[in-house]
Formats: sequence, structure tokens, C-alpha cells
Amino acid sequence: MVKDLKFNLAGKIVIAVCTLIAAAFCVFACLNSLVPFRFKLIICIGLGVLYALFMLTQFARPKALRIVIMILAIILSLVLAVGTYYLIRVQNTLNSVTSDVVYKTDNMIVVAPSDSEMENIDDAKEVVFGIQTAADIENTSKMIAHLENYYGTALKIKEYENINELIDALLKGEIDVIIYNDAFSNIIADSFADYLSKVKVLHQYGIKIEVQLPQEEPPAEGNDKVPSGEFDITRDPFCVYISGIDVEGTISKTSRSDVNIIMAVNPTTKKILLVTTPRDYYVPIPGVSGNMRDKLTHAGIYGVNASMNTLSQLYDINIKYYLRVNFTSLKTVVDALGGVDVYSEYAFMANKTHFITKGMNHLNGEQALSFCRERKSFSDGDNQRGKNQQAVLTAIIKKAMTPAILTRANELLNAVSGCMETNMTPAEIGRLVDMQLSDMASWEITSEAATGISDMNTCYSLGSYEVYVMWPNETSVEAITKKLHSVLAK
Repeated sequence: MVKDLKFNLAGKIVIAVCTLIAAAFCVFACLNSLVPFRFKLIICIGLGVLYALFMLTQFARPKALRIVIMILAIILSLVLAVGTYYLIRVQNTLNSVTSDVVYKTDNMIVVAPSDSEMENIDDAKEVVFGIQTAADIENTSKMIAHLENYYGTALKIKEYENINELIDALLKGEIDVIIYNDAFSNIIADSFADYLSKVKVLHQYGIKIEVQLPQEEPPAEGNDKVPSGEFDITRDPFCVYISGIDVEGTISKTSRSDVNIIMAVNPTTKKILLVTTPRDYYVPIPGVSGNMRDKLTHAGIYGVNASMNTLSQLYDINIKYYLRVNFTSLKTVVDALGGVDVYSEYAFMANKTHFITKGMNHLNGEQALSFCRERKSFSDGDNQRGKNQQAVLTAIIKKAMTPAILTRANELLNAVSGCMETNMTPAEIGRLVDMQLSDMASWEITSEAATGISDMNTCYSLGSYEVYVMWPNETSVEAITKKLHSVLAK
């Protein structure tokens, strides 16, 4: 009798502990932005009733029944404990890639010739520092202040009109070291052969800057560019700027944007239009270049907001959201999805390693990345590469909208953490997920690619040095603008 009472008490304690685990699961399920409200309700009510029954059985006479229920409660609680861990992880990952306040990190560097005797910044205290005055003046001033504080004395400065003159002076030995934003490095490498092998970095200094995203303006009468009234992401059309970068370090590091895609979404009509604009498009950068033109890819150097403003002006639309993706992580994302099915307009060898057939191809991550990067195999190079990037993005979207994605949630979480950044809030993402799970609707996804005319010309970011650019084809831009407005019409 005493033993039975002790066992009964132990059973009640075990059930009580299991109930606390279930309660914790319910709390984190309710706090998770991706779990739809009705699912939260079902989970909380269902577990509440179930564990109440578990506790009541501990007052039943049959000892065997109490043992069976206790074992079931323990097993279920172990499952819920694992579920709680993943709920926390999902929310943390979501929080890490979303933010109401957007920052960029400008990595300012001090560079010397690779054969210089200087090995670190301490060796450069007495030399003359070269700077450019055409762009990035504020960051350059902050870097000078940082170095002067470090040295405890004023720097000797020599000014050059633009980044190309600055680099030319360094390579010709006219200046000992130079200061510039590391975001310019790839642009410089396009203008100066083997540049990166001819220099070495003596010092770097990260400057974190808050980015002011474009503000939506009230719609003028008869203008359908901006949804009227309070915005509802599950009802009102919106645009997402997808910026593909290729950098080492954090996703917030400033870089040119090699992939520039606008995704126009209409949740009511279930239509998505993907618009690719060539990276070499020769356009003004609002608020940066004044009346001068520059390559679209260079807009990324001045922040994601500069790219958004440039495309908004080009196509006469408002872009509410952005998604910044480190394109090297595309491989991981595609593998996490179990591969994607991509249609190719041509048969070609991608990156000299993967043969792509004309028609449908099932691609793993490495193949998808090669497919997106290849341009030398096509007569219209960058234009076809843009179309291929659209094809991969379309395949990813379609795969992500199927229930099969739930079986690969763990791999997908690992893939996106640290390699994506967006200003869409966790709550907004959750509402889109809830909407899709509710109706499981199929979406009509179409693609367009802007075209242009090749030329050699000067760019705002490079001064008087002429580089390859692409003048916008006005007919192409007008046609795309009409299609964007059509998809975004309420």
C-alpha cells in the first residue's frame, strides 16, 4: 500500500513536470512568428486537454494504466522538448535575418603595394596617405580620424580627384599608401589588371551606418503605384528588391550588387513578376551621382537604399522591401531544399564543370550556382545570365511553397542563417506563411529581363576612366514598367 502511494506520487510529479514542458512548448509556439494563429489555438487547447487527462489517470486504480500513461507522457514531452528547441531556433534565425532598422558596414582599408617593406599600420605612421575626393568623403574622414587617434598625431594627406587616379598613383609609386572603401576593390580590379595581387592591406576599420530606406509617398489621384489605406501584406501588392552580392564576412558588409531582381507580388491575384536589370545598366543613382550616370551594380556601394532608389526611379514604382543575399550561399540553400528543377533555354557548359541540357534540369547547389554565374557561353552574356538567375529563383520559390519544405526545415535554417538580410518583419513573414498554408494556392510566376545597348563610357564612381556600360533600351524599360504596374494594380 505504501509502495503504491509512493509510486502514485511519483507518477503525479512526472506528469506535472511533463505538463510544464508542454506549457513551455505552447508559450514558444505562441511567440513564434511563423506558426499560424489557428495552429497556436489548436496546439494550446489540445495539449491542455491531453495533459489534464494524463493527470486525471494518475488518480485511477489500475496501476498498469497509470504506468502506460506516464510512459506516453514522457515520450510526448521529449518530442515537445525537441519541438521547443526548434521553435526557439526558428525564431532566432528569423530575427537574425530581419530588422526594422537597416545597417550597412563600410570596411575602410589602408593599402600599400605588395612589395612594400611596410607590414602593418604601425609602419605607415610617417608616410603620406592618398585619398580620393570624388566619393565616400564621409567614410574617408572617419577613417582619417580613426588613424589620427591611433597615432596621436595628424596624418599627411594627398588628395586625388577619383578612385582611378588614386590607384594609378599607388601603382606608379607616387604615393606610399592609400585609403578607400573595400567595396571599391572589385570595381578597381575590373579597371586594373591583377590589381588585387599587386597590393596588400595594412589595416581595416569597419564603420557601421544606419541606412535610410526609401519612404512611400501618398498616392496621387489615379496613381496605382502605392496601395491606399493601411498596408496588409496578405492583400496589398508590394515589391521586393533582391540584391545578390558575393562577399566574405558579414551580410551587412557594403558591396556592389551583382544580381538585381525586382519581385512584384500581388497576394490577391496570386501573381509574381520577376524583373532582372543588367548589372551594367547605365543609370543615374538618385541622391548620389546627381546628373552623372553609373553602373547599376555600383549603386550597391552606397547602400541597399541607393539600389532601391535607382530601380524605383527607372521603373516608376515604389519598392517597399529588400532581400540581400550572399550569392555564394545559394549553393547551401538549394541543397537544403533537396535540389531544384530549373528550365534552361540553352544547352551549355556552366563554369566549365557542369553540362546543362536544354529544357528541365534537376540541379544541386553547386550546379545551380554555376548555372547562375555563367555568361561567357552566351552571345548576350549578362542578359542571359540574368534570365538564368530568374529561372533558379523561380524554382526556389516554387519549391518553398510546397509542404515538402517542412521536412527540410533544419537544413534550410542552417542555410539562411547569416547569409540573408531583409527589412520584412518576422510578423509579416509569418502572415505570408499563414496565408499560403491556409489556401495552398498556386502562383503564376512570370519573368522579364531588361535589355540595352553596349557602350564604353565614364562612370560617377570611377571618374574619367571609361568602362563597359549598357544604355537602357527605353522600349524595354517602358514595356517592363507597364507589366509591373499591371501586377501591382489592386
